[in-house]
Amino acid sequence: MITYLFIGIFLLFFMTAALAPLESLGWWAGWSREAGKKGGASPLEAESDKTAAEEPDFYVIYLSGIGAISGDSFPEEEYPFLHGLEERLPTAKIITDVYPYSVTNNGLTGQRFFANIWKQIEKMRFKNPNSVLSLLVNLRNALQMFVSADRRYGPIYNLGIANEIYRVLLAHGYRPEGKRPIVLLGWSGGGQIAIGAASYLAALPSPIYVISLGGMLSDDPGLEKLTHLWHLYGVADPLQALGGVLYAGRWPLTPDSPWNSAMANGLIDIICLGYYTHNGKGNYFDMETKLPNDARGRSHGEKTIDTIEHILADQKLIVRVDSATNSAPGREAAPRLTDEFSIQGATS
Repeated sequence: MITYLFIGIFLLFFMTAALAPLESLGWWAGWSREAGKKGGASPLEAESDKTAAEEPDFYVIYLSGIGAISGDSFPEEEYPFLHGLEERLPTAKIITDVYPYSVTNNGLTGQRFFANIWKQIEKMRFKNPNSVLSLLVNLRNALQMFVSADRRYGPIYNLGIANEIYRVLLAHGYRPEGKRPIVLLGWSGGGQIAIGAASYLAALPSPIYVISLGGMLSDDPGLEKLTHLWHLYGVADPLQALGGVLYAGRWPLTPDSPWNSAMANGLIDIICLGYYTHNGKGNYFDMETKLPNDARGRSHGEKTIDTIEHILADQKLIVRVDSATNSAPGREAAPRLTDEFSIQGATS
């Protein structure tokens, strides 16, 4: 009996994995109700809103991990982190309404055949985040992440995500002629999808940056088109390390792969945050658990925000505040930075 159960589970997983690219292929073929035209359109072909409103200094597109159900429904631990990021980056527009596991930005609880089932799972997850059924969300989204990294279906999938990112940017006031920088902040599976979408977003006149938080990154061709990538990881996070194992293009034996070429050209920085886990206590978003031996008494989440803040300051996207005066010329008090922080990722 147990043997038949395992066989059934294996066959179900195999069928689910085999069907994972269908949504992307259907979108490309023009079957999706959201598609106004064939999916092959370039992001630059979309009509821009020529609003005269003043743009922010830069845009941050947050791409959640495989636990996301829609563009506005993430695991609860991510919300305090995002609120903290908004407070520390007042000159940026932080956008969270992109669902990176659908080429049409259609969340699991949106207009789908099984939407009611996903809604029930969402309610159960609010009561018990560790429920077994909530793992179905992770499994479904993880398969879409692997589609993004696939050399056969990935270009279609990543084009769809890039189109949705561009559409959402326009809705939030982005104007290509303004050339405002775009930062893709990808958590876990969102990190891989960010570098995949960058292949097409690079056609925009804006510089495209990617910050990966524990992302399971492949050797995606989009790496060679980025302005820069920062991969933040924790030593107690085995999931992010799988990228270097599963994708041969990240092995030292393939020096001409997109990953190794980008590394050789200085387009990638690897930053160790210390003893961070992927999930649970001590993860990248944990705003309560204090770091051991941290001189400033920060939590794990606060150090993550500090690191992102430091990266953006180095790129001159935000103004570094003079610690003596706590002010910057011509601007209100900006996020606090101190010279003691090292981007090399020492544990504190």
